[in-house]
Amino acid sequence: MTGGKIVKIDTSMTVAHDAKLPRDGLTFGQAYYLWATMEGSMRPSHQVCMESFWRLLTPTVVWLAAFSLSGCVSTSPTVCHSSGMFGQPCGGEMYGGAGQNDAPCELRKVSLPEYVVEPPDVLLIETVNNIRPATAPVHVGEALLVQVNRTIPLSQTEESVAAQFKTINGMYTIGADGYLNLGPEYGKVLVADLSMEVIQQRVDSHLRQVLTNPQVLVTLPVPQNKQFVAGPHLVRPDGTVGLGVYGGVYVSGLTLQQARTQIEQHLSQYIYRPEVSIDVLAYNSKVYYVITDGGGAGEQVYRIPATGNETVLDAIAGINGLPTVASKGSIWLARPSPNQCGPDQVLTVDWDAIAQGAQAGTNYQVLPGDRIYVKALPLVTFDTKFARLTAPIERLLGLTILGNGTVQSLQGQNLNQNN
Repeated sequence: MTGGKIVKIDTSMTVAHDAKLPRDGLTFGQAYYLWATMEGSMRPSHQVCMESFWRLLTPTVVWLAAFSLSGCVSTSPTVCHSSGMFGQPCGGEMYGGAGQNDAPCELRKVSLPEYVVEPPDVLLIETVNNIRPATAPVHVGEALLVQVNRTIPLSQTEESVAAQFKTINGMYTIGADGYLNLGPEYGKVLVADLSMEVIQQRVDSHLRQVLTNPQVLVTLPVPQNKQFVAGPHLVRPDGTVGLGVYGGVYVSGLTLQQARTQIEQHLSQYIYRPEVSIDVLAYNSKVYYVITDGGGAGEQVYRIPATGNETVLDAIAGINGLPTVASKGSIWLARPSPNQCGPDQVLTVDWDAIAQGAQAGTNYQVLPGDRIYVKALPLVTFDTKFARLTAPIERLLGLTILGNGTVQSLQGQNLNQNN
């Protein structure tokens, strides 16, 4: 420095002779600041920053290495990272030994139990016949065939229109007011929303007021219902399936045969002896899941419909193969137990044997509700976690280098001005 002598205050620290020091000595923070300042002024800045970086980085590396080698780091009771392969299932709940050999696989598949309908399945429902029952009401706008014998006699000189008014033999439509108009000679009869038997009695009683012992016949020429039940029907979130004007039927939790019986009983109110054909058009409620580990950067979940014939190889093909970060030795199939108190099944998958050796022993059949988990490589997971941990340190060091460079630049300008 200009006009000052340099004296040593210890073996690793120098200070200007004219620097003013407190009488009571330096605190730790002041001493560290003074040391860092002098270090930066006497040695290159990049050397000081690298030494500071390694002082901070060494404990972090040691801690992460100890953490990665410490054994089980998963919170799952069925997945352990300790014994054997990283990410290999372990523990008493594993489906292993002789039980694993009994699990259905590619060459030893099993048939699924009888299908149970659940939302949001799509059912194909069709009725064979659509004839309304005898007790079904006749509504406004429908046409009735009315034939009456022994009506008012006709004269030879009577006009054709007048003769037609005296004759009842043809189609008569129920008007918007609910009445059946039989012409000016016989008047109207209220028949809307009544069964054919009641309509027959009403028309006969009405005509007996005008005619003597008439013979009356009222029939419905088109006995079919106006709406047919045919086509795909979505099972609603409430478990019912809509049948149009015939209302809805609850089918959730029923087999196809039970659902057919339920629908036929409901339609019997509107259709004479209904015969229903029912099948599943879209199996939307039975699915399995493929979960891929992102190596510390989250997990991706794929929801795939289950048709009862898929294997592990089919499931991986459904997601376009294994991810680039996948560990081929850490793949397993987890199968939930139907009993809540029973242990779940975890079946290890030998991917190399399936893909390269065409061995079907671990190419298990995938059942509805299964989870296929594909774990990432340990090194990728470590790299992601390490980068996430050191990112704040990198930012801090970057700011330190920038600040140190700015301070030295300003000090150089001051020295030049003093000179």
